[in-house]
Formats: sequence, C-alpha cells, structure tokens
Amino acid sequence: MKGIIMCCVAMLPAFEIAGCTQRNSLPPVTINSPAPMPAPQYPAQAAKPAPTGPLFTTPPTIAIEPSNPWKPEAEVRDWEYIVIHHTASSSGSVESIHELHSKKKDKSGNSWLGIGYHFVIGNGNGMPDGEIESTFRWREQMHGAHAGNNAYNQKGIGICLVGNFENEPPTDAQMAAVKKLVGVLKAEYNISSQNVQGHRDVKATACPGKYFPMSEVASAVDLPVLGSTSPSEPTKKPEIELAQE
Repeated sequence: MKGIIMCCVAMLPAFEIAGCTQRNSLPPVTINSPAPMPAPQYPAQAAKPAPTGPLFTTPPTIAIEPSNPWKPEAEVRDWEYIVIHHTASSSGSVESIHELHSKKKDKSGNSWLGIGYHFVIGNGNGMPDGEIESTFRWREQMHGAHAGNNAYNQKGIGICLVGNFENEPPTDAQMAAVKKLVGVLKAEYNISSQNVQGHRDVKATACPGKYFPMSEVASAVDLPVLGSTSPSEPTKKPEIELAQE
C-alpha cells in the first residue's frame, strides 16, 4: 500500500505537465497593421447615348461651274471683237428677236437667217432678269448679223441686252451677267478690252444707249481659262463696210 502511494506521488509532476493540471496557453500574438485604405469612390457618370447617325458621312458635293459654260461644240471661229447692243425695247427674248430678224433682208434682198446676235441677256420681261442665252449662231459658230459692218459681223461676237438704255441703265442682274460673259469670252478667245465695243463704235447709232456703262463692261475680267493666254494688244479696227447677212 505504501508503495502504491509513493508511485502516485511520483507521477504528479507528469500529470501536471501532461494534462490534468495543464496551464492555459498564452493568447496568440497579433501584429497591428494599418487598416486597409478604402477603395476610391468616383461620381457616377451618365452613359453616353449611342450615336444614331452614321459614323462617317460623305462630304457635300460642290457644283463647280466650268470656266467657259458657253463653249460651243462646233469648231471655234477666229473671233477678234465683242460688240454690245441693246434691243431699244422694254421687253424681248431670243424668240421674239428671231421672229423680228427673220423678216429683215440684206442689201441683196435675201432674208436674214434669223436672230443676228450670238447671245441675248434678259431683263425680266420676256426672259428672266440676267439670264444669258446663246443662239444658233453661237452654237454653230456662224457669222453675226448685228454690226452693220461686214468685218465686225464676220469676227465680232454680238451680245444684245434686252432694254432701252437711252432711257435707263441695265438692271443689276444684267450688269453682272454681261460682265461675266464678256470676261469669259475675252479670256477664252484672246480678245483685248479695246476690242470690246458698243454698236455705236462701229456704226452711226446710239446703241447700246447713253446709260450703258461701256467702259466698265469692256474692262471686265474673268479667271483665265486653262491653256488660254492673256489678251493681246488691240488690233486695228477694220474699215467700215456695208452690212451683210
């Protein structure tokens, strides 16, 4: 019995270490670390609407007026002059002038082929104001029947403006049109300003009227046509001859 008690006493330290009287372990050591930074907050943005139109658009087409919109298809005549006229009437058109000229006769008694001018510019009475209309003589590059002078009929481009410029000046639209036309013809056919003349300069007449600004029109210019040359020095006026159709 005494031996058993001694054995138990001898084993007490082992039990204390192994289990029954085991001391509580220390709490785990923790390392203080900085608190995590909050995630950045951004203001909410409204979603952009999806494009409703095409991403790529075709640029608008720009109509470019040709340098000489009155270029004829026929072989060009050897033009040297431009002769300006007025109808000496308040109204008129290519058709009405053609009808009137068709009744005329030359010195040999032969009827005219029709309208004697190469171009007519309207004043709003019979033709739109400022409208430029070419005639069959220009389209077919025929001689004119307008100057009362054969040399100017053969080599002179006849331009007639509707109106009586003994009483009033041309309209603004007519002035813009005749200067544009004269400028293009001068550049295209190498005609100098000195060879742009009023009907009165080649025949005893008041045409194209005292209110027509002849010098302003004669000096009109247009951008040079590709391949053309600058107007040359004025050529000598031909001697006045009898008018011929």
